[in-house]
Amino acid sequence: TAELVAFGSTRRPLGRVDDDPTLRALLEADTSTVCIVGKSWDFHVTEALRTTLDEGAAMVAESVAHLKGDGRRVFFDAEHFFDGYKRNPEFSLAVLEAAAMAGAEAVVLCDTNGGSLPPDVESAVREVVAHVDCAVGIHLHNDTGCGVANALAAVRAGATQVQGTINGYGERVGNCDLVPIVANLELKMGIR
Repeated sequence: TAELVAFGSTRRPLGRVDDDPTLRALLEADTSTVCIVGKSWDFHVTEALRTTLDEGAAMVAESVAHLKGDGRRVFFDAEHFFDGYKRNPEFSLAVLEAAAMAGAEAVVLCDTNGGSLPPDVESAVREVVAHVDCAVGIHLHNDTGCGVANALAAVRAGATQVQGTINGYGERVGNCDLVPIVANLELKMGIR
């Protein structure tokens, strides 16, 4: 049942979706599903991308709509979501809403720094699930050793997709480990 998903990013600041090389490569990959990553932390939009918050949200919405318009299923990975949500929840939620309204099948909340704790993950996911009209996923790094606990907290709060790796392999100290997550969901939480 595995499915190949092409992974890339949103269009560039002040660019156009119809001539963006990354979006073109995603379409040329010819997968039925694509996953794009975009900024959901206001600090990264203004400092790393050097653009406005309105443009940051537009980059997400236009990229999702372009890929969706070409018949692809689209997942949106909200990079540094939990850091951004702590600083400016209104902007972080606006980015997710832009992705959902443009046709994203799922918005995926990323703990890119791996520094969030389970109660914070659970409350943020619960708010996002109530706020957007699409599936909510989670992408966790394990820098504080909380990747598995954060995944289970996110599922309790309504997340229906968990991105992770077998044995937690990944950058720095790794991603959340799907082996204990699957076992805990199935055997302890009754979730197939």
